[in-house]
Amino acid sequence: MTGVGAHVGSGDPLAEAAARQADLIQIFLSDPQSWKKPLPRADAAELRKSPVPIVVHAPYLVNVAAEASRIRIPSRRILAESCEAAAEIGAAAVVVHGGHLTGEGDLADTYPRWRKALQSLDTSVPVWIENTASGDNAVCRRVDSIARLWEEIGDLAPGFVLDTCHAWAGGEPGDELVGRVLAATGRIDLVHCNDSRDDFDSRRDRHANLGQGRMPVDLLAEVVANAGAPVVVETPGGVADHLADIAFVRNSIAVAAGP
Repeated sequence: MTGVGAHVGSGDPLAEAAARQADLIQIFLSDPQSWKKPLPRADAAELRKSPVPIVVHAPYLVNVAAEASRIRIPSRRILAESCEAAAEIGAAAVVVHGGHLTGEGDLADTYPRWRKALQSLDTSVPVWIENTASGDNAVCRRVDSIARLWEEIGDLAPGFVLDTCHAWAGGEPGDELVGRVLAATGRIDLVHCNDSRDDFDSRRDRHANLGQGRMPVDLLAEVVANAGAPVVVETPGGVADHLADIAFVRNSIAVAAGP
């Protein structure tokens, strides 16, 4: 999978992709703030046949790293259900946030929980874990914690998604960000290229359109150029806004490639 695309509404995702001239798209298959199982889609066969790759984002509530079983067990269930629904539409992968420690304990306790969650999945759809923006007990806010997680789960071959806004808001320096992530995980499967409405290390996950937020545009361009991965923008607005952001990403790739 290659190219540049956007997170779009799930009503008619292929039409949304066409309007944005997107090479790929990302969608939710259920309410991102709900534990409810994704419903079957009438257009599943059409989506499976589409040449446009589709990435599914799991609900935000998923936290398989949680100490509390009332959070951890439903998180495993909805992640499995998201993977099942993703397989029905021929999705390329399911993206899920790294989660965070809840209650007592040490962050190191979360890594075996992630391993158990991945081992319990019976799916052909790859799971890609995304870095997050806030929380001292977040599993994937800092690159050093991501590296420790990969020491635990790397042999299970999960993918990794690098979100630029999350790294910025989470306080990860931009210097050699891609290189440090690759050293930790050995891979970047997707970039979420988002500007940030807030300052560095704000711990606030508020996306902005590219070049319209607080992140240096050269940092955004550097991540896109160096990651060598497909890119999805998760930025505000409609078609016109996404067309501009997609053009920014494509231009950054073209400039990096040279004449």
